[in-house]
Amino acid sequence: MLDINCDLAEGMSDDARIMPYITSANIACGFHAGSSDMMKRTVDLCIQHKVKIGAHPSFLDKENFGRTEMQVPDDVLKGWITEQILTLKKICADAGTALHHVKLHGALYNMSARDAHLARLIAETIKIIDKNLVLYGLSGSVSITEAAKIGLQTANEVFSDRTYQNNGTLTSRSQKNALIENVDVAMQQLLHIIKDKKVTTVSGDEIPVSAQTVCIHGDGKHALMFAKKIFQTLNI
Repeated sequence: MLDINCDLAEGMSDDARIMPYITSANIACGFHAGSSDMMKRTVDLCIQHKVKIGAHPSFLDKENFGRTEMQVPDDVLKGWITEQILTLKKICADAGTALHHVKLHGALYNMSARDAHLARLIAETIKIIDKNLVLYGLSGSVSITEAAKIGLQTANEVFSDRTYQNNGTLTSRSQKNALIENVDVAMQQLLHIIKDKKVTTVSGDEIPVSAQTVCIHGDGKHALMFAKKIFQTLNI
């Protein structure tokens, strides 16, 4: 079955209700949202529901929820990513469980998907922390290919609630057509991806896409509805 992941511990109210419908959780590590207490509570929920635990590191940017692109020196970025992953890794260890994966957040995710140098830097940083961690990245992007080059495990991620450009990137949130808020339209896109290994872009073209995990945005206003519908659809 396709893995269902969700971005959690970002201060939203539905985290506990979403948990039964997902198989992986990406836990905010305090840089764009969240706190140590939120991380601990979310890890406990993951253990309770047998959900795989992932770190969701971002730029140090709570003001913009990590969705503004930043240019920072390599050593600074490595330090930020390392701090976030190690913080959650320790919380997992203290709870008697292990960290499974890393999925970047927001602007850092999007930049890594198109910038090979940044993607390589991030992959190398993750591998140094724990070579067994899986990198969740935009399907077919350099996030995936650069990680694979150094032997890091990867999972190609797709989106049911975001629109795609012809080059395989997600439509910028600054554009009105970036989000798919109709659950039926979102399910049609996801089923097309799963069955045909293709996605229809905003211009109407079909591009190939590989899916190993599908994302639900926990901060979305329809997150719980999307989670239930995706879970039900994939389990029919």
